[in-house]
Amino acid sequence: MAINKKLSRMKVNPAYNTKEALLALYNKPLLELVFEAATMHRQFHNPREVQMSSLLSIKTGGCSEDCGYCPQAARYHTDVEVKKMMTVESVIEQATNAKANGSSRLCMGAAWREVRDNRDFDNVIEMVQAVNDLDMEVCCTLGMMNEDQAKRLKNAGLFAYNHNLDTSPDYYGDVISTREYEDRLRTIDNARKAGLTVCSGGIIGMGEAIEDRIGMLMSYVNMETPPDSIPINALVAVEGTPMEDQKPIEQWEMIRMVATTRLAFPMSVVRLSAGRTKMSMEGQALCFMAGASSIFAGDKLLTTANPDFNADKEMFDILGLIPKQSFADHDKPETKPDEILIEKKAKAEARALELENAKRQMV
Repeated sequence: MAINKKLSRMKVNPAYNTKEALLALYNKPLLELVFEAATMHRQFHNPREVQMSSLLSIKTGGCSEDCGYCPQAARYHTDVEVKKMMTVESVIEQATNAKANGSSRLCMGAAWREVRDNRDFDNVIEMVQAVNDLDMEVCCTLGMMNEDQAKRLKNAGLFAYNHNLDTSPDYYGDVISTREYEDRLRTIDNARKAGLTVCSGGIIGMGEAIEDRIGMLMSYVNMETPPDSIPINALVAVEGTPMEDQKPIEQWEMIRMVATTRLAFPMSVVRLSAGRTKMSMEGQALCFMAGASSIFAGDKLLTTANPDFNADKEMFDILGLIPKQSFADHDKPETKPDEILIEKKAKAEARALELENAKRQMV
């Protein structure tokens, strides 16, 4: 396959910047598609490096959204137990354990529709600061956010913001009604404006047509700057959600989607995300060959099962893969003092001193 030298300066492959071209690519004979993707992958990435990331639910359940795939929606009756916000100390403990097991990136997820400027968001800022100090890439997925909130996260040391488009604009209404597609695009734009790297992808196996999978990728093609990371998820059907009866997709569909994404976006990191428990090691190996260079490690993805660290370490050994180090693609963010936190803590200390003085006067 002849590779355009101009690709070294482009984040979107000009050969596949139309829906027709992407669809034809997706439908190529599988082995030919994987070979072309592997060739492209080796031009822009170390084919042996795969980043191990950990996903931590810092606030679980009770979400007001109606995403048809999500067991954390308050309106669905699932086995997910609503849990309050984790403490900063607990997050540091979990992050330290994840790093010891080989993870170089921690993604913190909160079951929120949107970020609100309250005590919980203040806690997230402290979590980001603490995990960045551990020399781990910090990613957050917190729902919609405005530009000021994105800047605050950036200043705390956030490396990436995850906000998936999930599917195509045409199929989106069949999946979610409580948030518009434009809302998602706006949040991604706010993350970009703040200087954050963007992690955004989708889920396949929700009953969508192949054209919808391509339509999602076209949304990224049409962006001024496509995502730095594109996670590809297979639906994990959870009992109690509207999609509980969806049949699992074949692993060959994941391989096709990974390969197509790699060829369309040569410089982006393609992340093999949810659904790995249904894939054989051979299927995952083809995904890595086709351009996937990241997995989530650990036994849980927010609320659904995932292969544990030991199983992934064994797979890495067998396939000759090596863990990718933190900040291999971008510099480590600088953690800057958060003026809002500083002011709130100063007021709290002043109030505590005032109360203490009042008690002394009463004695």
